[in-house]
Amino acid sequence: MLLVTLVLLVVLSILGYTLSSHLSARRHRDRYIIDYQAARYGCDSAVKYAIATLEDINEPVLISRPNEPDFSDLFILSEQEYEELLAEWAAQKAFSPPESVSDANDISDGNDFNGANEFGGIIDFNDVNKVGLIADFNDPNSLTVRGPYGPVWPFVTEPVEFEIGAATIKIEIEDENAKYPVGWAMLDDKTVQREAEAGFETFCEWMDVNEVQIGELKEELKVISEIKPFKLDLKPITRIERQTISTSASTGTRTTTRTRRTRTPQVRTTRTTISVSAQLADFAKLLHSSLIDTEVLARPTVISERRKESALKYMGMWGSRKVNINTAPRHVLEAAFTFGGDADEIAEEIIQRRRIEPFRNIEDLKSALFRYSVSIKECEKYITTVSRFFTIKVTAVSGLAKASAIIAITKDGKKTQKIAVISG
Repeated sequence: MLLVTLVLLVVLSILGYTLSSHLSARRHRDRYIIDYQAARYGCDSAVKYAIATLEDINEPVLISRPNEPDFSDLFILSEQEYEELLAEWAAQKAFSPPESVSDANDISDGNDFNGANEFGGIIDFNDVNKVGLIADFNDPNSLTVRGPYGPVWPFVTEPVEFEIGAATIKIEIEDENAKYPVGWAMLDDKTVQREAEAGFETFCEWMDVNEVQIGELKEELKVISEIKPFKLDLKPITRIERQTISTSASTGTRTTTRTRRTRTPQVRTTRTTISVSAQLADFAKLLHSSLIDTEVLARPTVISERRKESALKYMGMWGSRKVNINTAPRHVLEAAFTFGGDADEIAEEIIQRRRIEPFRNIEDLKSALFRYSVSIKECEKYITTVSRFFTIKVTAVSGLAKASAIIAITKDGKKTQKIAVISG
């Protein structure tokens, strides 16, 4: 009896444990489904709001940073070198008057794309963002090297967080024209293939990508270019398709009552127009497909609480075609001016001058750097002074569930057009 009782107790305990495990797993799954629905709803709502808000604002506003370190070369600094840079900057600023919140050098017109630092469930993109203008120079950790718009590069606005229902939302907007357009490495223009290859190798070497990895990337990009050649001057494409169809016709004779049917071939012509945005969407899909191994590019070169560096962070993977000389870092500038020559010298001149005043247009650049005007003219179609290509990254977290979306958009004035969306 004791043995039977003991066996029954063991069986009951196993059954009880199994049942409780199944119930716990079921509750966990149900909780996760509810959390994911809340996160997905918050993410979708934030995406709609961000795009709608962007339609109501003008171009991003650049700021001057004459007495601050430049963001251009931070990517090559180790964490120790970065801390030393901040300490040196703090020492220089400790004995000078603090900067005013009302910075006379800031270019603002009341429609500032930079202000995303105030929200109450709603982001105010029109608030002038003065990130880093007031800091404790006795504490280097409070300092931040500002980017061309104020927030840390490549952000156009300061990343913001708020809540929608049970989900915590984070919105980040990045300047894609500040990055190296991967499409340059796939240009179908044979007259500049050597320069395009040199620029790509220059960029990769800056980002610590070795020769073997560069060769593998070239092969992967070659496969993509065979599927869809990359053109710098994209225009709407009209395709004419001719399709042969058959129609039935009846014929009869006097000698028989039977009717013979014959088929008469006809040609139907259809015209299909492929817009520029549709072509960009194709490149975005290809560059985010399994055809290219982004694991090498995403390999971190610096990881710290304040910085995360990798080659992928500086690469435009959405079909962008031009580089904004006011917002691109040094290695991206050098890759752009490889098409015309004197890349190192031009990049250095641009970096020093734009800290004081951004370039208004390409003619302004030629005038300021007149001795390099021939080289600049060769690069005109690869550079710009106004960014039109952006990505909106939305992350929503509810409980243990997470939902995200990355939306690539082009913006011309107040007109915003969606190019591609990746959801996760």
